[in-house]
Amino acid sequence: MNAGRFAPSPSGDLHIGNLRTAVLAWLFARSTGRDFLIRMEDLDGRTRPGSAERQLADLAAIGLDWEQPVVVQSGRRDVYRTVVDSLVADGATFECFCTRREIQEAPTAPHAPPGAYPGTCRELTTRQREERREQRPAAIRLRAETSEFTVHDVLHGDYTGDVDDVVLVRGDGTPAYNLAVVVDDHAAGIDQVVRGDDLLSSAPRQAYLATRLGYTPPLYAHVPMVLNADGVRLSKRDGAVTLEDLQGVGAGPDAVVGMIAESLRMSGTTAADLLPRFDPAALPREPWIFTPPPAGDAHRP
Repeated sequence: MNAGRFAPSPSGDLHIGNLRTAVLAWLFARSTGRDFLIRMEDLDGRTRPGSAERQLADLAAIGLDWEQPVVVQSGRRDVYRTVVDSLVADGATFECFCTRREIQEAPTAPHAPPGAYPGTCRELTTRQREERREQRPAAIRLRAETSEFTVHDVLHGDYTGDVDDVVLVRGDGTPAYNLAVVVDDHAAGIDQVVRGDDLLSSAPRQAYLATRLGYTPPLYAHVPMVLNADGVRLSKRDGAVTLEDLQGVGAGPDAVVGMIAESLRMSGTTAADLLPRFDPAALPREPWIFTPPPAGDAHRP
């Protein structure tokens, strides 16, 4: 199966930036004959009761449809564990006892990006590992065999980014984001990943991990973010940014889709309106600066 996906974290209501990315992911998938899947990424512990249900309701309200089932990452821990166990057995991992602060403060190679893992625990002796286990639990990292990797992005072309010894399992036993994303995309047949361009820098390490697992990396499309008037990503502080907020000032789902369409240099009030005229090459490359409409000024469908 070939599929695209939208993978929110159920930690709150979707804002218009999330909805815009979801519309784009749906358009990319449907315009290329792919299935469209939803995955709830809930491993970070920030899940709020009812968020997943409200997010799905909002996606349906703006006219998106998807194939079942909706995957929930927290129900797949055994799958991630099996993958990690295989890597451990192959000698492709090592235990890491570093805290985030220790990594930030450690000296790195001259051209390494800020926060890059400096390899502190890569070559610990058996005795050193045993001593450190008495102090704190170990995370499991992939033993990377390269420092960079190149992916192809529909909007950005070839992009080469840094690769380090990525965390696979955190010290508390939680599967890491990069591992779960790669394993879940492969398992679901997702070969097209559309998401915000703030995640472009993570694509090379995820694609590299995919190749280490014997998977084919997906085709990427990292789309421009939606920002507030100060050029900062949207948050609840910016006023009417969720679908419920916007409905409260008179902008129903059709009007919200209309705003999203206009930001994409298109026109229409439903996702289905946009599909026949969707052209990735015509998409804007700059962020959309969103200003919430004043109460009563928005069209109420």
